[in-house]
Amino acid sequence: MEKIKSTLPNILLSLTAICLIAGVALSATNKYTASAITESKAAGLRNAIRNVTPAFDNNPVEERYKVVVPGNDSLSIYPAKMGDKWVGCAVESYTKNGFSGLIRVMVGFDEQGKVFNYTVLEHNETPGLGSKMEAWFRSNKNRQNIIGRDLSKGSLKTAKDGGDVDAITAATISTRAFLEAVNLSYSAISDNYNATSGATE
Repeated sequence: MEKIKSTLPNILLSLTAICLIAGVALSATNKYTASAITESKAAGLRNAIRNVTPAFDNNPVEERYKVVVPGNDSLSIYPAKMGDKWVGCAVESYTKNGFSGLIRVMVGFDEQGKVFNYTVLEHNETPGLGSKMEAWFRSNKNRQNIIGRDLSKGSLKTAKDGGDVDAITAATISTRAFLEAVNLSYSAISDNYNATSGATE
């Protein structure tokens, strides 16, 4: 078999063929995995909601609605119901003021509007410092724990800022950012929340 000459047209033709084959392969892979990725994200969202709210039997994702919050942004609210009774909700909140930027959280509230639980969805905080937020604010130490807090009585603040929440050791910026995201989540429901019946929408 005669060897193909290394001329510019032959090289360009070979590179074009390689690019076309790679492009088709990537496109096929993306098409094949897109539905799996979408379902994985949806399952992750459902689990996050389930982990931060009281037990429910409705579909909070399907009943999601958005509320405008300070700064003209909007947050997603996922109502949790048992039968026709409102038992709480989950709010997807965030802040860009973390030590390393974006922090996304899912904060759950019970039927009285108190913090039921939370989960950190995304962050890039320093491992061993800011990353402790995932468990720090559920500690059995009262000045760390925000579970059960009634934010209608005031926003969460660190002790350094005149509040009563102990900051994560050596991670005050991360603490402030986390509490900001939690406070923002409450602001999304505070105007539409009734301690007896839940959201008024």
